[in-house]
Amino acid sequence: MSLSIPEIVQLLGSRATTWYGQEAVSQLDHALQCAHLAELANEAPETVVAALLHDLGHMLSADQGAVPDQDALPAKDDLHQFVALPFLRSLFPDAVLEPIKLHVDAKRYLCAVDAPYWDSLSPASKHSLELQGGRFNEAQVLAFEDLPFYAEAVRLRRYDDLAKEPGKPTPSLAHYTATMEQLVA
Repeated sequence: MSLSIPEIVQLLGSRATTWYGQEAVSQLDHALQCAHLAELANEAPETVVAALLHDLGHMLSADQGAVPDQDALPAKDDLHQFVALPFLRSLFPDAVLEPIKLHVDAKRYLCAVDAPYWDSLSPASKHSLELQGGRFNEAQVLAFEDLPFYAEAVRLRRYDDLAKEPGKPTPSLAHYTATMEQLVA
């Protein structure tokens, strides 16, 4: 059930070329931009890889034969933050897996603790937030802050929100493949 790094690269190189929801970038561009932002912030290699792979669950759960409708808003949450974990667990440490698992909750958290954050979200992100349960309440905020890797997930979330710029240059997938291989070795 686990993926190898060549299989991850193949998946990103083939399935990630479609539009990233209603954003003006492909899923691959989004992943590369997110990883690049983490790298520019001098994040640990684990956080850079988490940034690259945080939406892999979208590609794994997508209907192979379906043509994505860029204009349609999803009617339900696809739980993509959990879908990729069984495929990655044998390769990567918790420092990669936990921020991936927590990046959706990090959006819910930021909406609760950072008042201007909601206004910074794209319309598609605002819609998905509602499907994902909306803003955290006070008890959820405190519970989230007790989780290992919550701070990395919050930083990943911020990179995720910024990684939607059409035509933004980034290092290649091969560059991040080497980072993935370092973590596995």
